[in-house]
Amino acid sequence: MTTRRLIFLASVTATAVSCFTLGMLHERRTQVLTARAYDAKIDAIRAEVRSELGKAAKHTEQAVATAGAASHTARPKDSGTDATPTDAAVTARDRIVAEVKQELQSEMGLLPVSLLRERRSSFVELYSSDSNGKTNYGTAGYLGRGYFITVKHAVVALKEEEDRTPRKITSIKIVYRGKDVPARLVDAGDADVEVHNGDWAIIKTKELDLPALRVDASFGYEFAEPIFRLGNDYSKGIILSTGYVGQRTQNGLVTCLTDGHPGVSGGGVLNQHGDLVGIPIGRMQGDYRFSFILPIRSEMLRKVPAYEQPERPEHAVVAEQQ
Repeated sequence: MTTRRLIFLASVTATAVSCFTLGMLHERRTQVLTARAYDAKIDAIRAEVRSELGKAAKHTEQAVATAGAASHTARPKDSGTDATPTDAAVTARDRIVAEVKQELQSEMGLLPVSLLRERRSSFVELYSSDSNGKTNYGTAGYLGRGYFITVKHAVVALKEEEDRTPRKITSIKIVYRGKDVPARLVDAGDADVEVHNGDWAIIKTKELDLPALRVDASFGYEFAEPIFRLGNDYSKGIILSTGYVGQRTQNGLVTCLTDGHPGVSGGGVLNQHGDLVGIPIGRMQGDYRFSFILPIRSEMLRKVPAYEQPERPEHAVVAEQQ
């Protein structure tokens, strides 16, 4: 009886081992066949890609050769220069790169870094002192020939509820290459309080070696239009901030979500060509992000004699034409 049981168990075990072994062999064979099929597909795809690349390269060579031949034919024989396919290819590539850059600039609201750096040097720190011994700070933008545009409340003592005694601005100065340069008030708007459409002023120093700003008084301030703000944030130097146009207010100002920190008033608001289109004049009480812009108007330059618009940098002109 015991011998039969042992024989039965041995038979069952042998059968199980045989089935397991056969299963493993079948699985391995299936994996090998699958791997071979996968490799075959990969090889076929590679071959197809090589073929397509070869066709594209041949087509490109023919197009470049045709362009080079056409350019060579169009050029007079005595011009002394020979156009080559390489020249045509480089020109086409440069044109494509320029178009891509312009598209990115337009869609994302960007400005060339070199242009922003140039515009930064057109703004200076502004400081004024009053008869009560208080010092105020802000920003001013250079218009050329010693003239600057800024906000009125930085250079004229406006009415303030907390003022118990009359005060008067006793000195105005700007910082030029680390040195204080005295300035005088030339003209101002009709504002008697801050955040007002007449809160602008023109001051003058001696003529300085600074790049003059181009002014655009026709900027439309369309909703979501990208803009760039340069100002003397917290009296720590000229700092850049970016934002988008919000809404026009009833008193002729424009709202914007750009940092409205103390000191940026009188700075510059630039469009995508780097032109001066406005000046930041204040912020919503208690909110440093919600700020107000005063659009540039022609009357602000009425006492800037013979104001001549400087030429735009080459990269800004190219961007506008494209």
